[in-house]
Amino acid sequence: MARLKITQTKSYIGSKQNHRETLRSLGLKRVNDVVVKEDRPEFRGMVRHVRHLVTVEEVD
Repeated sequence: MARLKITQTKSYIGSKQNHRETLRSLGLKRVNDVVVKEDRPEFRGMVRHVRHLVTVEEVD
């Protein structure tokens, strides 16, 4: 199964509380943090919610 490499590229300061919570639930705490997650609809939805704060790459 494909995997997603999610990198937080911008700070969450000044963003909505639910955006902060979404970043935390993805496992991102600060700028330039990187997590690798399975490519599942749940994670795609979370990434779509905070797409202005993260970058996503597909990893095999």
